[in-house]
Amino acid sequence: MSFWAVSRGLTPPGKVAPMLNPNQRQFLEDELRYREKLKMLAGGTTIEDGYVRKPDTVDDPFELDKHDAFYRATKSLLVLFQIMGVMPLIRNPPVKNMPRTGYTWTSKQAMWAMFIYAIQTTIVVLVLRERVKKFITSPDKRFDEAIYNVIFISLLFTNFLLPIASWRHGPQVAIFKNMWTNYQYKFFKTTGSTIVFPNLYTVTYVLCTSSWLLSIAINLSQYFLQPDFSLWYTFAYYPIIAMLNCFCSLWYVNCNAFGTASRALSDALQATIRGDKPAQKLTEYRHLWVDLSHMMQQLGRAYSNMYGMYCLVIFFTSIIAAYGSISEIIDHGATYKEVGLFVIVFYCMCWLFIFCNEAHFASRKVGLDFQTKLLNINLTAVDTATQKEVDMLLVAISKNPPTMNLDGFANINRELITTNISFMATYLVVLLQFKITEQRRSNIA
Repeated sequence: MSFWAVSRGLTPPGKVAPMLNPNQRQFLEDELRYREKLKMLAGGTTIEDGYVRKPDTVDDPFELDKHDAFYRATKSLLVLFQIMGVMPLIRNPPVKNMPRTGYTWTSKQAMWAMFIYAIQTTIVVLVLRERVKKFITSPDKRFDEAIYNVIFISLLFTNFLLPIASWRHGPQVAIFKNMWTNYQYKFFKTTGSTIVFPNLYTVTYVLCTSSWLLSIAINLSQYFLQPDFSLWYTFAYYPIIAMLNCFCSLWYVNCNAFGTASRALSDALQATIRGDKPAQKLTEYRHLWVDLSHMMQQLGRAYSNMYGMYCLVIFFTSIIAAYGSISEIIDHGATYKEVGLFVIVFYCMCWLFIFCNEAHFASRKVGLDFQTKLLNINLTAVDTATQKEVDMLLVAISKNPPTMNLDGFANINRELITTNISFMATYLVVLLQFKITEQRRSNIA
């Protein structure tokens, strides 16, 4: 093409710049800096401007513990999970080349979890057999009582999914905990400051206590509202409902921690931009942001089965309770039992809102808010190297969006709330149509 243009006295076209992905651009930038460093060394000049990305090193475990504020703030929730047998993680001794958090099937915590699970499963099987027997042998019960039985029988099955949904993903959870530990120390080495989680220790402790108090309150209310709900039934439901509450608390704590870490990173970046030669640090800030985005994805990957089960329980319980309450009101009018069913629907939808809303705010703080602060930087006041680093960071954010998802099964955001509500409305309309049609046939007969 260039030869053809020159032979005819025309200007040859310019070269087309290749389109590079973030990893290729990062490699190219590092190679160019490395060549500049070699030229400076050959010329005997200083190499302060030739910044090359630092290689990964083995960190001191005592320094990791010193700066692991997130573990200290959320330790109460981790200990509660160990006591309940939900997630038997262990804290390894401070030895080099050993992760601070681990998971093994032969640990004391794992043996305790199996012991607690065996006791809990025995109680669940006894209650399940009793409730199924009453449900089958009492066909003349009111419809709302049958709905109560269906809801609480379905809750019992979540106990049998615990080893598959939770214990099997123990190594992934340990990886997520270690990512938090390493990230905080890397943040300190890069910025010179630590990530502060204000009031997180108090919030976590309150959530742990409230999860069990709420479980006890719900079960005792069902004991007084349902005549066939024996007191000893509650011992099967206490740990199940408390476990669901604790998982919602865990999600809330981690999402808030992501937002806090993103704010700390953006504040440190803005302070660095105002300093001298900020390009030397912006590459490390880019690595910190990518690590934070990967941690958000690891949270959904580690707890994908448990939170997937959590969403299914909420969806199924909400539909059954809403249909049972509306159907019983149509047949016999409103009573306190129907109010109890509406309370169950309200309880499930509140947890679904917290689950989706916190994920939405975490994704926005790490992604959109951080990106907005970068776009507000006055690039005309900085050098060319800094402009390139800011551009690279913006490309990394666009290519690695901080989305919360359950290992690819579903994205957790506010859209999930509207999707669930629309599905619930569809199923309710169909079920009520069958109900009304059945009533009309019975009246005609």
